[in-house]
Amino acid sequence: MKRVTLSCCGTKNTKGTGEMEIPDPIQKELDALGGFEALTGRIPASHELEEKSRVYHALSDPLRLTILYLVRDQPLCVCVINRFMRLAGSKLSYHLNILKESGLIEGEYHGNWIIYSLTDTGREFIR
Repeated sequence: MKRVTLSCCGTKNTKGTGEMEIPDPIQKELDALGGFEALTGRIPASHELEEKSRVYHALSDPLRLTILYLVRDQPLCVCVINRFMRLAGSKLSYHLNILKESGLIEGEYHGNWIIYSLTDTGREFIR
């Protein structure tokens, strides 16, 4: 008796090869693309995926988005940002650090103050 199993696509595998059967329209499009190897080649390198992940994580919080919009038009010091945000200093510092580590803002020292501004990457996401 031939063993029949369901593949991840929900189709029956009656070949007994252990390989999943791919629906014909998907297989045709995959073949036209160049197969699994070509599909794999279209995925960015791990360091690019990690960088994108950091940026999207930074963009996922409404407080951090607000900060980006605040510094969009002009660089601002922490005291001005905090006057608008009304956050505890440690909480604001936390969010500013996430934005800096993701490359969306940069801080430049001017005496005792740090002036924050958008980077080119930050401008790409805030229009």
